[in-house]
Amino acid sequence: MTGALHPVAVRRIFRLAVGTALSLAVSQVMGISLPFIAPALTLLLLGLPFPAPGLKKGLGVVIALIFPMLAATLMLPFLEHARWAGILLVALALFYTFYFTARGGPAVLGTFMTIGITVVVTIGSVNSVILMHLIETMAANALVGVGFVWVAHGLLPDIPGTPVLPKPPKPPADYRAAGRNALRSLLVVLPLVLVFLFSSASAAYTPVMIKVASMGQQASAESSRSIGLSLLASTWWGGVAAMLAWCLLSAWPSLIMFTLATLLAGLLFGRRVFSGVAVNPDFSKWTYAFLTMLVLIGPAVTDSPLSDGVSFGMRLGLFLLIAVYGTVAVSVFDAFFRPESDE
Repeated sequence: MTGALHPVAVRRIFRLAVGTALSLAVSQVMGISLPFIAPALTLLLLGLPFPAPGLKKGLGVVIALIFPMLAATLMLPFLEHARWAGILLVALALFYTFYFTARGGPAVLGTFMTIGITVVVTIGSVNSVILMHLIETMAANALVGVGFVWVAHGLLPDIPGTPVLPKPPKPPADYRAAGRNALRSLLVVLPLVLVFLFSSASAAYTPVMIKVASMGQQASAESSRSIGLSLLASTWWGGVAAMLAWCLLSAWPSLIMFTLATLLAGLLFGRRVFSGVAVNPDFSKWTYAFLTMLVLIGPAVTDSPLSDGVSFGMRLGLFLLIAVYGTVAVSVFDAFFRPESDE
Protein backbone atom coordinates (compact mmCIF):
# COMPACT_ATOMS: atom_id res chain seq x y z
CA MET A 1 0.00 0.00 0.00
CA THR A 2 2.33 2.71 -1.27
CA GLY A 3 1.80 5.79 -3.39
CA ALA A 4 -1.25 8.00 -3.76
CA LEU A 5 -4.66 6.64 -2.92
CA HIS A 6 -7.31 6.29 -5.58
CA PRO A 7 -9.80 9.20 -5.42
CA VAL A 8 -12.64 6.72 -4.92
CA ALA A 9 -10.83 5.21 -1.93
CA VAL A 10 -10.15 8.68 -0.49
CA ARG A 11 -13.84 9.57 -0.69
CA ARG A 12 -14.85 6.32 1.01
CA ILE A 13 -12.24 6.74 3.76
CA PHE A 14 -13.52 10.22 4.60
CA ARG A 15 -17.11 8.99 4.41
CA LEU A 16 -16.33 6.17 6.86
CA ALA A 17 -14.58 8.50 9.30
CA VAL A 18 -17.05 11.39 9.11
CA GLY A 19 -20.18 9.20 9.16
CA THR A 20 -19.00 7.16 12.14
CA ALA A 21 -17.89 10.24 14.10
CA LEU A 22 -21.17 12.08 13.46
CA SER A 23 -23.18 8.99 14.39
CA LEU A 24 -21.28 8.76 17.67
CA ALA A 25 -21.67 12.46 18.49
CA VAL A 26 -25.40 12.61 17.77
CA SER A 27 -26.18 9.36 19.61
CA GLN A 28 -24.33 10.75 22.63
CA VAL A 29 -26.22 14.05 22.48
CA MET A 30 -29.56 12.24 22.10
CA GLY A 31 -28.86 10.36 25.33
CA ILE A 32 -29.58 6.91 23.89
CA SER A 33 -28.46 4.03 26.09
CA LEU A 34 -25.39 2.21 24.73
CA PRO A 35 -24.73 5.03 22.21
CA PHE A 36 -21.57 3.33 20.93
CA ILE A 37 -23.76 0.80 19.09
CA ALA A 38 -25.05 3.36 16.58
CA PRO A 39 -21.57 4.33 15.27
CA ALA A 40 -20.58 0.66 15.30
CA LEU A 41 -23.46 -0.14 12.94
CA THR A 42 -22.63 2.92 10.83
CA LEU A 43 -19.02 1.83 10.39
CA LEU A 44 -19.99 -1.73 9.45
CA LEU A 45 -22.14 -0.38 6.61
CA LEU A 46 -19.78 2.41 5.50
CA GLY A 47 -16.88 -0.05 5.56
CA LEU A 48 -18.25 -1.65 2.39
CA PRO A 49 -17.56 -0.29 -1.13
CA PHE A 50 -21.21 0.00 -2.11
CA PRO A 51 -23.66 2.87 -2.72
CA ALA A 52 -25.98 4.09 -0.01
CA PRO A 53 -28.65 1.50 0.81
CA GLY A 54 -32.17 2.32 -0.24
CA LEU A 55 -35.03 2.62 2.23
CA LYS A 56 -35.89 -1.06 1.87
CA LYS A 57 -32.34 -2.24 2.50
CA GLY A 58 -31.88 0.23 5.34
CA LEU A 59 -34.96 -1.03 7.13
CA GLY A 60 -33.81 -4.57 6.35
CA VAL A 61 -30.63 -3.91 8.33
CA VAL A 62 -32.66 -2.73 11.33
CA ILE A 63 -34.92 -5.79 11.09
CA ALA A 64 -31.86 -8.07 10.81
CA LEU A 65 -30.79 -6.85 14.24
CA ILE A 66 -34.14 -6.62 16.01
CA PHE A 67 -36.01 -9.66 14.66
CA PRO A 68 -33.42 -12.22 15.93
CA MET A 69 -33.59 -10.52 19.33
CA LEU A 70 -37.37 -10.84 19.45
CA ALA A 71 -37.19 -14.42 18.17
CA ALA A 72 -34.52 -15.28 20.73
CA THR A 73 -36.87 -14.28 23.55
CA LEU A 74 -38.85 -17.41 22.67
CA MET A 75 -35.83 -19.46 23.80
CA LEU A 76 -35.77 -17.94 27.26
CA PRO A 77 -38.49 -20.20 28.76
CA PHE A 78 -36.54 -23.23 27.55
CA LEU A 79 -33.31 -21.84 29.06
CA GLU A 80 -35.11 -21.36 32.36
CA HIS A 81 -37.17 -24.56 32.59
CA ALA A 82 -35.48 -26.98 30.15
CA ARG A 83 -31.97 -25.62 29.97
CA TRP A 84 -30.37 -28.27 27.76
CA ALA A 85 -33.17 -28.01 25.21
CA GLY A 86 -32.72 -24.25 25.30
CA ILE A 87 -28.97 -24.58 24.76
CA LEU A 88 -29.60 -26.81 21.75
CA LEU A 89 -31.94 -24.19 20.29
CA VAL A 90 -29.35 -21.47 20.86
CA ALA A 91 -26.67 -23.60 19.17
CA LEU A 92 -28.89 -24.22 16.15
CA ALA A 93 -29.78 -20.54 15.86
CA LEU A 94 -26.14 -19.46 16.06
CA PHE A 95 -25.11 -22.13 13.57
CA TYR A 96 -27.65 -20.75 11.09
CA THR A 97 -26.26 -17.19 11.37
CA PHE A 98 -22.74 -18.47 10.66
CA TYR A 99 -23.93 -20.75 7.87
CA PHE A 100 -25.75 -17.77 6.33
CA THR A 101 -22.45 -15.90 6.06
CA ALA A 102 -20.40 -18.95 5.04
CA ARG A 103 -22.79 -19.56 2.14
CA GLY A 104 -22.16 -16.05 0.80
CA GLY A 105 -24.75 -14.05 2.73
CA PRO A 106 -23.85 -10.44 3.62
CA ALA A 107 -21.47 -10.48 6.57
CA VAL A 108 -23.09 -7.34 8.00
CA LEU A 109 -26.50 -9.01 8.21
CA GLY A 110 -24.96 -12.17 9.63
CA THR A 111 -23.17 -10.10 12.28
CA PHE A 112 -26.38 -8.34 13.27
CA MET A 113 -28.24 -11.65 13.59
CA THR A 114 -25.49 -13.14 15.75
CA ILE A 115 -25.38 -10.05 17.97
CA GLY A 116 -29.14 -10.17 18.48
CA ILE A 117 -29.15 -13.81 19.55
CA THR A 118 -26.07 -13.70 21.80
CA VAL A 119 -27.17 -10.55 23.60
CA VAL A 120 -30.69 -11.80 24.33
CA VAL A 121 -29.82 -15.31 25.53
CA THR A 122 -27.02 -14.10 27.81
CA ILE A 123 -28.70 -10.99 29.20
CA GLY A 124 -32.37 -11.94 28.95
CA SER A 125 -32.40 -14.41 31.82
CA VAL A 126 -31.39 -11.70 34.29
CA ASN A 127 -34.37 -9.34 34.12
CA SER A 128 -37.21 -9.11 31.61
CA VAL A 129 -37.53 -5.35 32.13
CA ILE A 130 -33.84 -4.87 31.33
CA LEU A 131 -34.22 -7.14 28.32
CA MET A 132 -37.07 -5.09 26.81
CA HIS A 133 -35.13 -1.90 27.47
CA LEU A 134 -32.14 -3.49 25.75
CA ILE A 135 -34.20 -4.40 22.66
CA GLU A 136 -35.63 -0.87 22.50
CA THR A 137 -32.11 0.50 22.86
CA MET A 138 -30.83 -1.68 20.03
CA ALA A 139 -33.71 -0.57 17.79
CA ALA A 140 -33.05 3.13 18.48
CA ASN A 141 -29.32 2.72 17.85
CA ALA A 142 -29.97 0.77 14.65
CA LEU A 143 -32.18 3.55 13.30
CA VAL A 144 -29.58 6.18 14.16
CA GLY A 145 -26.76 4.07 12.74
CA VAL A 146 -28.50 3.50 9.41
CA GLY A 147 -29.62 7.13 9.32
CA PHE A 148 -26.05 8.35 9.45
CA VAL A 149 -25.07 6.02 6.64
CA TRP A 150 -27.47 8.07 4.50
CA VAL A 151 -26.15 11.33 6.00
CA ALA A 152 -22.56 10.35 5.20
CA HIS A 153 -23.46 9.50 1.63
CA GLY A 154 -25.32 12.81 1.35
CA LEU A 155 -22.34 14.80 2.61
CA LEU A 156 -19.79 12.82 0.62
CA PRO A 157 -21.57 11.34 -2.41
CA ASP A 158 -19.81 9.00 -4.80
CA ILE A 159 -17.51 10.66 -7.31
CA PRO A 160 -19.17 10.82 -10.76
CA GLY A 161 -18.05 7.83 -12.77
CA THR A 162 -17.39 5.64 -9.74
CA PRO A 163 -17.84 2.08 -10.99
CA VAL A 164 -20.65 0.16 -9.38
CA LEU A 165 -19.10 -3.06 -8.16
CA PRO A 166 -21.08 -6.13 -9.19
CA LYS A 167 -22.64 -8.26 -6.52
CA PRO A 168 -20.25 -11.05 -5.58
CA PRO A 169 -21.15 -14.22 -7.40
CA LYS A 170 -23.08 -16.75 -5.37
CA PRO A 171 -20.62 -19.43 -4.32
CA PRO A 172 -21.13 -22.95 -5.58
CA ALA A 173 -23.30 -25.20 -3.48
CA ASP A 174 -20.42 -26.48 -1.37
CA TYR A 175 -22.59 -27.21 1.63
CA ARG A 176 -19.84 -29.25 3.26
CA ALA A 177 -17.32 -26.37 3.28
CA ALA A 178 -19.96 -23.89 4.43
CA GLY A 179 -21.08 -26.24 7.19
CA ARG A 180 -17.49 -26.71 8.28
CA ASN A 181 -16.86 -22.95 8.52
CA ALA A 182 -20.13 -22.43 10.38
CA LEU A 183 -19.24 -25.22 12.82
CA ARG A 184 -15.84 -23.61 13.40
CA SER A 185 -17.51 -20.30 14.27
CA LEU A 186 -19.95 -22.10 16.56
CA LEU A 187 -17.01 -23.67 18.42
CA VAL A 188 -15.57 -20.20 18.96
CA VAL A 189 -18.78 -18.50 20.12
CA LEU A 190 -20.98 -21.09 21.87
CA PRO A 191 -18.65 -21.85 24.83
CA LEU A 192 -18.34 -18.13 25.54
CA VAL A 193 -22.11 -17.70 25.31
CA LEU A 194 -22.56 -20.56 27.79
CA VAL A 195 -20.03 -19.04 30.20
CA PHE A 196 -21.96 -15.76 30.29
CA LEU A 197 -25.28 -17.60 30.36
CA PHE A 198 -24.43 -19.76 33.37
CA SER A 199 -22.84 -16.82 35.16
CA SER A 200 -26.05 -14.75 34.77
CA ALA A 201 -24.19 -11.95 33.01
CA SER A 202 -25.51 -8.45 33.56
CA ALA A 203 -26.34 -5.98 30.80
CA ALA A 204 -22.96 -4.35 31.41
CA TYR A 205 -21.42 -7.23 29.46
CA THR A 206 -23.35 -6.36 26.29
CA PRO A 207 -20.21 -4.86 24.66
CA VAL A 208 -18.32 -8.09 25.38
CA MET A 209 -21.05 -10.15 23.74
CA ILE A 210 -20.96 -7.85 20.70
CA LYS A 211 -17.25 -8.58 20.42
CA VAL A 212 -17.88 -12.32 20.75
CA ALA A 213 -20.56 -12.20 18.04
CA SER A 214 -18.39 -10.21 15.63
CA MET A 215 -15.48 -12.59 16.26
CA GLY A 216 -17.66 -15.55 15.32
CA GLN A 217 -18.70 -13.90 12.07
CA GLN A 218 -15.08 -13.05 11.37
CA ALA A 219 -14.21 -16.73 11.81
CA SER A 220 -16.90 -17.80 9.33
CA ALA A 221 -15.94 -15.27 6.67
CA GLU A 222 -12.16 -15.69 6.52
CA SER A 223 -9.97 -18.58 5.44
CA SER A 224 -8.44 -21.04 7.87
CA ARG A 225 -4.94 -19.87 7.07
CA SER A 226 -5.54 -16.27 8.12
CA ILE A 227 -8.28 -16.31 10.72
CA GLY A 228 -6.13 -16.97 13.81
CA LEU A 229 -3.78 -14.04 13.24
CA SER A 230 -6.68 -11.89 12.07
CA LEU A 231 -8.59 -12.39 15.31
CA LEU A 232 -5.57 -11.40 17.37
CA ALA A 233 -4.54 -8.52 15.11
CA SER A 234 -7.98 -6.93 14.98
CA THR A 235 -8.27 -7.07 18.77
CA TRP A 236 -4.72 -5.85 19.30
CA TRP A 237 -4.98 -2.83 17.00
CA GLY A 238 -8.47 -2.04 18.24
CA GLY A 239 -7.15 -2.17 21.81
CA VAL A 240 -4.19 0.08 20.97
CA ALA A 241 -6.52 2.62 19.35
CA ALA A 242 -8.87 2.48 22.36
CA MET A 243 -5.98 3.06 24.79
CA LEU A 244 -4.76 6.05 22.79
CA ALA A 245 -8.28 7.47 22.68
CA TRP A 246 -8.56 6.88 26.44
CA CYS A 247 -5.36 8.88 27.00
CA LEU A 248 -6.68 11.74 24.86
CA LEU A 249 -9.96 11.72 26.75
CA SER A 250 -8.11 11.69 30.07
CA ALA A 251 -6.33 14.88 28.99
CA TRP A 252 -9.53 16.54 27.73
CA PRO A 253 -12.70 14.67 28.73
CA SER A 254 -15.27 16.03 26.31
CA LEU A 255 -17.58 14.93 23.53
CA ILE A 256 -15.54 17.03 21.10
CA MET A 257 -12.39 15.04 21.89
CA PHE A 258 -14.29 11.75 21.73
CA THR A 259 -15.67 12.69 18.30
CA LEU A 260 -12.27 13.85 17.03
CA ALA A 261 -10.60 10.66 18.28
CA THR A 262 -13.23 8.59 16.45
CA LEU A 263 -12.74 10.69 13.32
CA LEU A 264 -8.97 10.15 13.44
CA ALA A 265 -9.39 6.41 14.02
CA GLY A 266 -11.77 6.24 11.05
CA LEU A 267 -9.20 7.91 8.81
CA LEU A 268 -6.41 5.60 9.95
CA PHE A 269 -8.39 2.36 9.84
CA GLY A 270 -10.14 3.43 6.63
CA ARG A 271 -6.73 3.71 4.98
CA ARG A 272 -6.39 -0.03 5.58
CA VAL A 273 -9.95 -0.88 4.58
CA PHE A 274 -10.26 0.72 1.14
CA SER A 275 -7.95 0.40 -1.85
CA GLY A 276 -8.61 1.47 -5.43
CA VAL A 277 -12.27 1.14 -6.31
CA ALA A 278 -12.80 -1.75 -3.91
CA VAL A 279 -11.26 -2.88 -0.60
CA ASN A 280 -7.99 -4.35 0.58
CA PRO A 281 -7.78 -8.15 0.77
CA ASP A 282 -7.62 -8.00 4.59
CA PHE A 283 -10.22 -5.24 4.96
CA SER A 284 -12.32 -7.24 7.44
CA LYS A 285 -9.44 -7.34 9.93
CA TRP A 286 -9.24 -3.55 10.01
CA THR A 287 -13.02 -3.10 10.01
CA TYR A 288 -13.28 -5.34 13.07
CA ALA A 289 -10.33 -3.49 14.65
CA PHE A 290 -12.25 -0.21 14.34
CA LEU A 291 -15.33 -1.94 15.74
CA THR A 292 -13.27 -3.28 18.66
CA MET A 293 -12.03 0.22 19.44
CA LEU A 294 -15.57 1.64 19.58
CA VAL A 295 -16.94 -1.23 21.67
CA LEU A 296 -14.01 -0.88 24.08
CA ILE A 297 -13.94 2.87 24.57
CA GLY A 298 -17.66 3.64 24.17
CA PRO A 299 -19.00 2.06 27.40
CA ALA A 300 -16.11 3.51 29.40
CA VAL A 301 -17.21 7.09 28.70
CA THR A 302 -20.97 6.54 28.65
CA ASP A 303 -23.17 7.36 31.62
CA SER A 304 -25.73 4.58 31.23
CA PRO A 305 -27.08 1.88 33.55
CA LEU A 306 -26.40 -0.62 30.78
CA SER A 307 -22.73 0.33 30.69
CA ASP A 308 -21.85 0.29 34.38
CA GLY A 309 -19.98 -2.38 36.28
CA VAL A 310 -17.12 -3.22 33.91
CA SER A 311 -14.06 -0.97 33.90
CA PHE A 312 -12.09 -0.10 30.77
CA GLY A 313 -9.13 -2.19 31.92
CA MET A 314 -11.31 -5.20 32.72
CA ARG A 315 -13.08 -4.96 29.37
CA LEU A 316 -9.75 -4.69 27.52
CA GLY A 317 -8.46 -7.75 29.36
CA LEU A 318 -11.62 -9.70 28.51
CA PHE A 319 -11.30 -8.75 24.84
CA LEU A 320 -7.69 -9.92 24.68
CA LEU A 321 -8.53 -13.14 26.53
CA ILE A 322 -11.43 -13.81 24.17
CA ALA A 323 -9.22 -13.19 21.14
CA VAL A 324 -6.58 -15.62 22.41
CA TYR A 325 -9.26 -18.20 23.12
CA GLY A 326 -10.74 -17.73 19.63
CA THR A 327 -7.35 -18.19 18.02
CA VAL A 328 -6.67 -21.39 19.99
CA ALA A 329 -10.18 -22.72 19.27
CA VAL A 330 -9.75 -22.16 15.54
CA SER A 331 -6.35 -23.88 15.58
CA VAL A 332 -7.72 -26.88 17.47
CA PHE A 333 -10.70 -27.16 15.16
CA ASP A 334 -8.53 -26.94 12.03
CA ALA A 335 -6.17 -29.56 13.46
CA PHE A 336 -9.02 -32.10 13.67
CA PHE A 337 -11.13 -30.91 10.73
CA ARG A 338 -8.76 -29.82 8.03
CA PRO A 339 -10.32 -28.23 4.93
CA GLU A 340 -10.28 -30.38 1.83
CA SER A 341 -7.89 -28.01 0.10
CA ASP A 342 -5.27 -28.79 2.75
CA GLU A 343 -5.69 -32.54 2.63
